[in-house]
Amino acid sequence: MAEHPAYPVGLRLTGRRVVVLGGGQVAQRRLPALIAAGADIHLVSPTATPSVEAMADAGELTWERRPYEEGDLAQAWYALIATGDTAANTRASAEAEAHRVWCVRSDDADAATAWTPATGHSEGVTVAVLTTNARGRDPRHTAAIRDAVVEGLRDGTLVAPHHRTRTTGVALVGGGPGDPDLITVRGRRLLAEADVVIADRLGPRDLLAELPPHVEVIDAAKIPYGRFMAQEAINNALIEHAKQGKSVVRLKGGDPFVFGRGMEEAQALAEAGIACTVVPGISSSISVPGAAGIPVTHRGVAHEFTVVSGHVAPDDERSLVDWPALARLRGTLVVLMGVDKIGAIARTLIDNGKPADTPVALVQEGTTAAQRRVDATLETVAETVSAQDVKPPAVIVIGDVVNVGPDTSA
Repeated sequence: MAEHPAYPVGLRLTGRRVVVLGGGQVAQRRLPALIAAGADIHLVSPTATPSVEAMADAGELTWERRPYEEGDLAQAWYALIATGDTAANTRASAEAEAHRVWCVRSDDADAATAWTPATGHSEGVTVAVLTTNARGRDPRHTAAIRDAVVEGLRDGTLVAPHHRTRTTGVALVGGGPGDPDLITVRGRRLLAEADVVIADRLGPRDLLAELPPHVEVIDAAKIPYGRFMAQEAINNALIEHAKQGKSVVRLKGGDPFVFGRGMEEAQALAEAGIACTVVPGISSSISVPGAAGIPVTHRGVAHEFTVVSGHVAPDDERSLVDWPALARLRGTLVVLMGVDKIGAIARTLIDNGKPADTPVALVQEGTTAAQRRVDATLETVAETVSAQDVKPPAVIVIGDVVNVGPDTSA
């Protein structure tokens, strides 16, 4: 007689009695999902693991501290049989069959009336994988399939567009420092679901090649500005596409709110009544030094780090940075967008008391294949940048942490 595959179904257990026999590791793994399902859980077991006991103490389930007894499953909708007593498991399984209670049995799946699938979750979707061949069940294989599907949904490599509940609007996505693997899972998923992507030059460019052909990719640097300022033109483009009912991603390098003008865009969208989602990104101020072997803090060396923009020179009246105060700090100073101003920055720090031999590292194109590190001191950095032809984008690290790690300079 040919074996029939299990029929997959989702159980709605909210407020319904679920009996769990045994308080060991199996119960510990299965109980959180039953709690999340809103089940009325009754645990029957003389003992329990500390984690299961904590669930009982928190009122998430009712625990009867005794072995299984005939009649425990009479009013249950679903049962998990997972004691270490095979005879008790057999009796409980028979009771479940008699009372037409779907039950899972951890020690003998073939004797059960239900199987627990390998499950995972992603954005409101539950992925459940069951082996169709009863004799060839391979839990590791089904778990691997589950993991592959869930990971694909999370990182956007498995695209499943929404059709009924698709939300339009704009997502301000921090793309990280440049390596496409360093964008967040949520950012990558939103990117995969976008209709329009307005991208910065410093965003993870490799991800754009993965987008489906129908996605419109707009280079923010090439938006026709006309009489508008550049940022105003970008704001208008975001609003225009969103009002057309499209899902728009504003892909930015690093984090949207770390010198990324993300709040200006969020404010413009709010004023236009456009829904806006902010997805934080890994800031280059921390990640790029780390990729070059430089910790921005280190025990006994630096107890703080400060991140400043160097796009305005210290003597420029537009500067909002208190450079003399920074010169007095003992921690790490990270300068973004400061390659062309590093000479003036170094002189200002030295003039305000920073030792001229303070180590400096410049990390160009950090986390990408073109990454290189150039080391100097405050006294020599201007000359070194010129001699080594250091170009933006580069993160500048000033402080003793530069010499903490192994020498990885180019």
